[in-house]
Amino acid sequence: MSESDDSVRARVAALREQLHAHNYRYYALDEPSISDAEYDALFRELQQLEQQYPALRSADSPTQRIGVAPLSAFAPLRHRLPMQSLNNAFGDEELREFDRRVREGLGRSSVDYVAEPKLDGLAVSLIYRDGVFEQGATRGDGETGEDISANLRTIRGLPLHLHGAVPDLIEVRGEVFLPHAGFSKMNQDAAARGDKLYVNPRNAAAGSLRQLDSRVTAQRPLALYAYGVGYSEGWQSPARHTEVLEQLRNWGLPVSTLIEAVHGAEGCLDYFRRMQARRGGLPFDIDGVVFKVDELAAREELGSVARAPRWAIAHKFPAEEAETVLENVDFQVGRTGALTPTARLRTVFVGGANVSNATLHNMDEIARKDIRIGDTVIVRRAGDVIPEVKGVVLEKRPSDARVVEMPALCPVCGSDVRRDPEGVIYRCIGRLVCKAQLKQSLQHFVSRKAADIEGVGEMLIDELVERERLKAPADLYALTVADIADLYKSAEVAPAKLIDAIAKRRSLPLPRLVYALGIPEVGETTAKDLARHLGSFVRIRRARSEVLTLIEGIGDSVAKEIRWFFGDEHNASAVDALLAQITIEDEHPVSAALATRASLSQLLALQQIRGLGPVKADALTVGCDSVEALMQRIDGADVGQWLDDRTAAGVREYFAESRHRQELLALEQQLRAFGVFDAQTQTADTPAGALSGRSFVLTGTLALPRDEVAAQIEAAGGRVSSSVSAKTDYLVAGEAAGSKLAKAIKLGVTVIDYDALRRLIDGQDLLQ
Repeated sequence: MSESDDSVRARVAALREQLHAHNYRYYALDEPSISDAEYDALFRELQQLEQQYPALRSADSPTQRIGVAPLSAFAPLRHRLPMQSLNNAFGDEELREFDRRVREGLGRSSVDYVAEPKLDGLAVSLIYRDGVFEQGATRGDGETGEDISANLRTIRGLPLHLHGAVPDLIEVRGEVFLPHAGFSKMNQDAAARGDKLYVNPRNAAAGSLRQLDSRVTAQRPLALYAYGVGYSEGWQSPARHTEVLEQLRNWGLPVSTLIEAVHGAEGCLDYFRRMQARRGGLPFDIDGVVFKVDELAAREELGSVARAPRWAIAHKFPAEEAETVLENVDFQVGRTGALTPTARLRTVFVGGANVSNATLHNMDEIARKDIRIGDTVIVRRAGDVIPEVKGVVLEKRPSDARVVEMPALCPVCGSDVRRDPEGVIYRCIGRLVCKAQLKQSLQHFVSRKAADIEGVGEMLIDELVERERLKAPADLYALTVADIADLYKSAEVAPAKLIDAIAKRRSLPLPRLVYALGIPEVGETTAKDLARHLGSFVRIRRARSEVLTLIEGIGDSVAKEIRWFFGDEHNASAVDALLAQITIEDEHPVSAALATRASLSQLLALQQIRGLGPVKADALTVGCDSVEALMQRIDGADVGQWLDDRTAAGVREYFAESRHRQELLALEQQLRAFGVFDAQTQTADTPAGALSGRSFVLTGTLALPRDEVAAQIEAAGGRVSSSVSAKTDYLVAGEAAGSKLAKAIKLGVTVIDYDALRRLIDGQDLLQ
């Protein structure tokens, strides 16, 4: 190499060192040492030298932030250590409860925490090898993210080369966000181009970070704060998180100056209130604060649950609120005919988004809040997601404000609207005559967990319904290639392929068929329970409410919805037409598990006779093998030898009415017709396995789709329910677990993650 080449190499190295140092002072220390013009001059000189001598370019050069050619897609990138989510606290007491659990878990009277603002951005993982930025990814599902290295490289605050003594390999965790100033500039530029404006900084940051063309990302003023370390090699971690943050700063990574060390729950709450007061004046959005145990050894001792650490919690700010005017109320018709009132609002910016519609829940809620059209109302985004009308500003009510009234006729089909006798729901009785219900019923029928008809989407269903070629699910199977081709002349839809996809679903497993019908309150789990215990569609369709409630997990309200559905003439006609088009798979006799519950004493207890509980019902029915024998005992013997006088009098009074005798006889007759009593002598068909007899509820994002996890549980003999109760044995919780997790903790239900579930299925102890 010539002497001139050596001088160029030295100059390039010097320029890079200067620019790295200035970036460090600007982004990590917030202490710029030169003007922007001086920085730009150094940057341009380095850029020109690298263009003139391409061999001198390197991945960690400050010039390598301009982006590269577009990608076709982001590659998956598995995290070396999972990027866990955080559980949330929404009030002071929940935060104090978190602190109590931490103290008890550590056996201490007080704990030190690190408090930091919860940035409203996107979590990322940054890999540095020998101090040079190598790769970066989104959080994804916590286990696997998307490789967005090219986009991350364009962020000015992200150091491409770390300072000082660095580990062989280290994964830095951080948050990418868009400061208010940058967001305003982006919207000014968009307005000048005549483009659509961005709604809020978080959405703009997310869109910027997931651009396939990193040259676009390079034009966006994104920022970054590092908040922790994941995996590392060749690094001895300090004892405390505060020391980790200081090390990150020393390496040149930007760390928020708002982070503080606090002591105990009251120190956390004091920080929370101060951040809440400063929230509006910060140069970026935050939606709460995060508290983490400072001592790293204590974190290891506390461990994690449900893919969230026990040693950290996010304390969310209350939902943001704003005032606006309720201009009108519309009624949306759902799949089951339920009419839901929706507020049409004068557009207002609240919770980081423009809001013009909000939920009013139901008519009882409207009456309770005394909401009227024309009122000035308080709108909030509950959980910063779902806009709702919180209440009315009565002093601003105009004289012509109108009471909200439920329409007498369906706004879609004109059918009568009737209120459920025992509920707050109003329903259109048009059933499948109502296009709103028909469209949503068909969309549900073809969905993945139902009939799973690929390619039949919302737009196609809407068109076919509007042209009256679909009037019920059965009509799907009568469609022809000509029907589809007539709607779509372009190649974007392959008519023959769609018809073939429909034909492949002429045979449906019983649980899928029951779920696909869209019976109110019957989700995937309940459909499986009905199929497993009753075994045939005929029995499910005919089953009396009392028989349905014999199935564990089905209560009176669900049983009534099932009976209403099959008892409705419109639904009955649609079901008959569907059965003529399909075959049903996997039908079988009733389950022995159901037969075990359907004893004579169970039937008697179902009648809810005054004072007659299960124990007394067992005593009364000993030695009776039929309802007829039981009636003879009640009529002809001294019932007092089995029951106390008060209960005996209640039983005699109840069965003095002929209709009560007939109801019990009809129930027994149906069960005998179903073969239930015959099945009592059979071996239980519930799968024997490691989870036999145990009840599970799933919540949050798990390692596999929930239906696959549920299938694993059921294959091992367990039962999956949709709601948590005191009878639930385990809650299997993933990231972003919500109210079910809180309820499980309150009820003392054991909470496990997917890995622990697999250990149970494999017959291992949870502690292994």
